[in-house]
Amino acid sequence: MLSHVSVGVTDLARAVAFYDAALGALGYVRVFSGPISAGWGTPDGTEPFAVKLQARPPSAGPGSHLAFVAPSPAAVDRFHAEALRHGAVDDGGPGERPEFGPTYYAAFVFDPDGNRLEAVHQ
Repeated sequence: MLSHVSVGVTDLARAVAFYDAALGALGYVRVFSGPISAGWGTPDGTEPFAVKLQARPPSAGPGSHLAFVAPSPAAVDRFHAEALRHGAVDDGGPGERPEFGPTYYAAFVFDPDGNRLEAVHQ
């Protein structure tokens, strides 16, 4: 149903480095780069949904967040570690979240621009 989600960032180069590391930990790759934007998807191009960054002021809010599918709990752990290493703020370390489902394993961070991100394996 969705093609992509655009996320505003204040520093595109910093954001690209952050998302290369955090999404790379989940197996995603940068699929395009431009002077004012960049996007990530699956290496084989089969994932129809992409995350797109745009060099514009972010408009993240406390009720919004992006959740990325992780192929394993270990990938969730790597996502969280890479995100923190690249400037994220922790919003809930890797672990089971039985309140969301019996097999829900996730981690939450705020990216350097304050966007709330989650990596989840179910």
